[in-house]
Amino acid sequence: MNRLNEDYIAEVFRQALNKKEILSEEDTALIFFDLSHIRDRLSELTNLFPSNTLHAIAVKANPLVKILEKVAKAGAGFEAASLPEVHLAMQTGVDSKRIVFDSPVRTKNEIRLALELSCHINADSLLEVDRISELIAEKGNSPLGTIGLRINPQIGQGTISSTSVAGNYSKFGAPIEENRDCLIDTYKKHDWLTGVHVHIGSQGCSIDMLLDGMEIILNFVTQVNNEIEQSGTGTKITTIDIGGGLPVSYHRDREPASLSQYVQALRNNFGEIFTEEYKLITEFGRYIHANAGWVASRVEYVKREPSLNTAMIHVGADLFLRKCYRPEDWHHEVFVLDKNGNRKLGNDKNPYVIAGPLCFAGDVIAENISLPCVEEGDYIIVQDTGAYTLSMWSRYNSRQIPKVVGYDRETKQFEPIRARESTEDLIEFWS
Repeated sequence: MNRLNEDYIAEVFRQALNKKEILSEEDTALIFFDLSHIRDRLSELTNLFPSNTLHAIAVKANPLVKILEKVAKAGAGFEAASLPEVHLAMQTGVDSKRIVFDSPVRTKNEIRLALELSCHINADSLLEVDRISELIAEKGNSPLGTIGLRINPQIGQGTISSTSVAGNYSKFGAPIEENRDCLIDTYKKHDWLTGVHVHIGSQGCSIDMLLDGMEIILNFVTQVNNEIEQSGTGTKITTIDIGGGLPVSYHRDREPASLSQYVQALRNNFGEIFTEEYKLITEFGRYIHANAGWVASRVEYVKREPSLNTAMIHVGADLFLRKCYRPEDWHHEVFVLDKNGNRKLGNDKNPYVIAGPLCFAGDVIAENISLPCVEEGDYIIVQDTGAYTLSMWSRYNSRQIPKVVGYDRETKQFEPIRARESTEDLIEFWS
């Protein structure tokens, strides 16, 4: 199952409507996660890669601790893009060696702590390699965790510029074209530097781009390992972090390549990385979480004009920050349920705008879309919301974070994931 079926979502929501502990009067919007879908994606990931692969699921995609706990229980690790994300990962009880610590801006104390925890560290620059070297010398013994270096293969931009990170210029990683010789010397100099990291972007990058980036990095790995073997200095690269970035489906009529197709392409082109010579790390986040999530928001008003209707709902740019600020890059399908959770069908004579509750004009989830007749008390369902939505929550207008609920398809049971944010919590945040 790539995307959750609309009829299935409607069925689950009807069950929620009958449970006051799930949906109360104050719950004008709810965030749902299909826990079975997340399990299925994690299982798929585990089955397609070698058994010694570290699947470090990106915390930034979905930092909810109860969801992270389920990820850890499935045997995966975590990719943390900040020290607080390291702590969130540790909250699950996961072995710290199964945490990959990535960040372009780390203090000495943050690196020192990561070394003590034996996390896998991906240095973001040659400057950071020097800083890590100083901290290792200060400690006086070799690190227990593994260390890699992020390299920008400079293959170009994807279709979404803000999430493309492998152009000729990127704030991430060491650009390979300008630094190849220096990079090789760095690996020969530091025998603890045994990993390489590549990540070219998220969602807007095709499989061909992912493969192009991998080809450049593997050619570099081969060159480094040959020179280390010839010179007798340094330690061969044995850990390859392939990042994440596999696109997912946000449209009813578009289906990107599957994970199995991507892995088969990797095997066909770069079979050597699936041998015992290397340990792989992956950093999928969107692929695991995005299609597992959906949001239901009650329609509070419908403003009807001669040629256009506006449905006013209780989520907007607070939850869908990227969609509202960059609508040309991001999309979410929506559909309508009545107050009893039944699908509404047909088309109203006028198109709709789906607008949120925030005080600025760009707080719009969808424009000029055809929908059935929407009425006060109906519910707008927004699909594929499991990644990079709640994790990017905006505090503008001090909106309270909605309740988050999990649903297990096998047991047909709901599970509380996060309570609706209270007024007291909100005041404490701003105090």
